[in-house]
Amino acid sequence: MSPTSPASPARSASPASPESPKNPAPTRRLTTAQALVAFLARQYTERDGRRQRLISATWGIFGHGNVAGIGQALVEAGQGGNGTAHRMPYLQGRNEQAMVHAAVGYARQSGRLSAHAVTTSIGPGATNLVTGAALATINRLPVLLLPGDTFATRPADPVLQQLEVPYAGDVSVNDCLRPVSRYFDRITRPEALIPAALQAMRVLADPAETGAVTLALPQDVQAEAYDWPEEFFAERDWHVRRPAPDAYELETAVRAIRSARRPLIVAGGGVRHGAAEETLAAFTAATRIPVASTQAGKGALRHDHPADVGGIGHTGTATADELARTADLVIGIGTRFSDFTTASGTLFADPAVRFVHLNITAFDAHKLAALPLVADARAGLEALTAALAGRGYRVDPAYETEYTGAKEAWEERVEASFATPDPTARPTQTQVLGLLDDLVTEEDILINAAGSLPGDLHKLWRTRSRDQYHVEYGYSCMGYEIPAAIGVLLAAGTGQRTRPVWALVGDGTYLMNPTEIVTAVQENLPLKLLILQNHGYASIGGLSASVGAEGFGTAYRHRDPDGGFTGPPLPVDLAANAASLGLRVLRAATVDDLRKALSEARDAEGPTCVYVETETPDTVSGPPPAQAWWDVPVAETASRPAAVKAREEYDRQVAARRRHL
Repeated sequence: MSPTSPASPARSASPASPESPKNPAPTRRLTTAQALVAFLARQYTERDGRRQRLISATWGIFGHGNVAGIGQALVEAGQGGNGTAHRMPYLQGRNEQAMVHAAVGYARQSGRLSAHAVTTSIGPGATNLVTGAALATINRLPVLLLPGDTFATRPADPVLQQLEVPYAGDVSVNDCLRPVSRYFDRITRPEALIPAALQAMRVLADPAETGAVTLALPQDVQAEAYDWPEEFFAERDWHVRRPAPDAYELETAVRAIRSARRPLIVAGGGVRHGAAEETLAAFTAATRIPVASTQAGKGALRHDHPADVGGIGHTGTATADELARTADLVIGIGTRFSDFTTASGTLFADPAVRFVHLNITAFDAHKLAALPLVADARAGLEALTAALAGRGYRVDPAYETEYTGAKEAWEERVEASFATPDPTARPTQTQVLGLLDDLVTEEDILINAAGSLPGDLHKLWRTRSRDQYHVEYGYSCMGYEIPAAIGVLLAAGTGQRTRPVWALVGDGTYLMNPTEIVTAVQENLPLKLLILQNHGYASIGGLSASVGAEGFGTAYRHRDPDGGFTGPPLPVDLAANAASLGLRVLRAATVDDLRKALSEARDAEGPTCVYVETETPDTVSGPPPAQAWWDVPVAETASRPAAVKAREEYDRQVAARRRHL
């Protein structure tokens, strides 16, 4: 994607004079790090007439590999002298992986139009970025990674934290970031920064290419000075395109839709990234096609929209999954069709089922042998709506009556899961969600990523706005929630009023990555942290039982004499831990306590934690059970009865799998 030069003279670089010994092109002498920071502060995205900073802030933890380069450059860029428009705000993190998670949360809340950079030292600081980079790339969300690297000039070899590779002198630990980055470059000379930085911005701003972008920066090159052309520092707009569909693909998709008796839309994250929610609502109003949603797509329609039938797949609703089993046409919009969505290839059971896939990337649009419609979600839906309008297409009223009735029946199951008949009892996990459901408005944002909560939320949560439901399930990364909530808070503030942002975590996830609580306290961000203590990995405990592994190694309990972990729960006090990191903590022992604590936390102006120990019901977390299968291979031979029985069930389920060719 080529940048568009700004039309306003105030934003354009001065015309370069013809180069000659008497009249050289203007330059500015800066270190490589200073030049990079100055360049980043002048990059903008533009879509639908809206212009904003592409890189709005930089997270950093400093060490010998970046403190004298990027660190010194950030001091200069954030301390006046450059004008407020071109300052580079700095955010202090506590864990490198968590800084990437915070940047990803910010990028998602910003509609992928604005992103953060993350700088680290060499060695462990750099390798700690890998998990966050994988999460960003899998979820198609932009983040710029600036890890320090070993000396390019090799004055001493090896240096502290350098990985020595006997067969390749140009390899460092930063090469771990190559497979999880959408673009990677190592800047071994100052002048190499110019093309690399431009390529990095191109990828970050490209809706079909975006993800983690890595510029590895040798520590000596960071501090080396160079005469940079002034044109490099001109403000630059990167237009975020909305490609329209090809006429042939559009006509093919229209014919497929018009011939369908039981079509079903699967809305994915591309609906949100393309800001296509209103366009989707208009399309369903015209056609009455029901809409199921992936984890990333939940919120594409409000929960009370007549066409919304809830989540789809292994963690989906009975309504959506039954429609999927009998659909003769599945219309994917901005989804990757992961195994959770397709129930590992067992969900779309109609022998004649076909697929139309509207996606901005051809790679995704061709999945499941679909008829591809390669386009931006909004542009594609607008074209489909217009093409169908003149041909009078609408689903049979009996089909509409069927799915709206099924939706009402599922809503009764939601109410039953949320019910709290005894206000003095300890709440179950689904009752916790029900109390939160009673409290929130369309302002609130819920963030989650791993454990049993994503399944409960996908089935049961009543999404009230396009960005309320923030569940990271592309990588399902434990430890994402707290730092991501910080990123969302930085992006979602509106004037004097900051939207309530809830990070929902279980005890297993909390112990993975609580460190950014300190950042929330430092910045006085009104984070609402809800910790659900159930003494172990509830989700994997349930999965373990279902595949014959008997829950082994999933409970947080003392070791028993036989070597297992069936003793009393560990005396871990996560509320005390959160308080020690600076949070105000509200403990809740009963349903009534929790109702009051949640209300108090929502009104709090500073970072606040609600801690509740949940009751464990007979099932993993108390909601309706899975409405579709998920393939986790079971031991083919085993001596223990649980595994033998689990294998019998596995063989029965896997027999229903098909390849859509």
